[in-house]
Amino acid sequence: MSRGLPLLHRRRILLSGAIGGITCAAVAVGAAMAGQDGSGDAGASTKAASAISCPAVAGSLPEIPAEARAEVDRNLALLDTQLAEANKRLSTSQGEGGPNFVQNAILGPLADKRKSTLDRIAISIGRHAEKPAGLDALAECTLSDGGAGAGSDTGAGGEAGGAASPTAAASQPAEEQGGGAEQGGGAGAGSGQTISCPDVASGIGDVPAAAQAEVDRNIALLQTQLDEANKRLASSAGEGGPNFVQNAILGPLKDKRASTIDRIELSISRQGSTAPSGLDALAGCSLASG
Repeated sequence: MSRGLPLLHRRRILLSGAIGGITCAAVAVGAAMAGQDGSGDAGASTKAASAISCPAVAGSLPEIPAEARAEVDRNLALLDTQLAEANKRLSTSQGEGGPNFVQNAILGPLADKRKSTLDRIAISIGRHAEKPAGLDALAECTLSDGGAGAGSDTGAGGEAGGAASPTAAASQPAEEQGGGAEQGGGAGAGSGQTISCPDVASGIGDVPAAAQAEVDRNIALLQTQLDEANKRLASSAGEGGPNFVQNAILGPLKDKRASTIDRIELSISRQGSTAPSGLDALAGCSLASG
């Protein structure tokens, strides 16, 4: 008996120690998991704290002629795609750029794309009935609190649309450069760089007389866009991160140019002529040494 008691006591001590170790390990793992879950939720709520909201479009449209219904529906869907892509960009760009990053790299380009798509909607209706006026007022979007999907226009008449497609870019107040004048101009951001764009005018070919004025106006707008982009480049030295110029200047410029090039093609095709092909490839611009 005297020998058994110490042995039993030792066994109890060992068992208690093992249970205690398991309990501590479980508590530590639980705390770690809780910490991970907490930080994950915090990150998610941070990303979901703001979303982009756009005015509904469908409810502002007049009665749509049957002949235009398919094209209008297609462009309304493009508005939704644009909004979804902008909200995705917003959620994945936390901490990027400076105080104007969201406006310059997300909201501004989205408004340009929406203007293009809205113009296409107005033109498609105008071919068969009275062209609706004032749709451009619905192009601007804003940040609002809520989930990242808020603001979709599908059910409400929506807009938002995805990436500006060549067919959806008919209405941007063309500010792109035109012809040979598109080769830059304006000091680079402290490094002698300028923005250089492909020549559009030389790729157009013969223009019907009835479309000449509109084509010339959009060529001039291309140059205006280039001048403004170079001005932005020169005044933004030191802003943002390594992708600032691409996200805030070159990307939006490409969207505007695509819209204006599409307007040029539409103005020619309205006169029964074959629109020039391959102009979309001229939308992108790049940095060049000044």
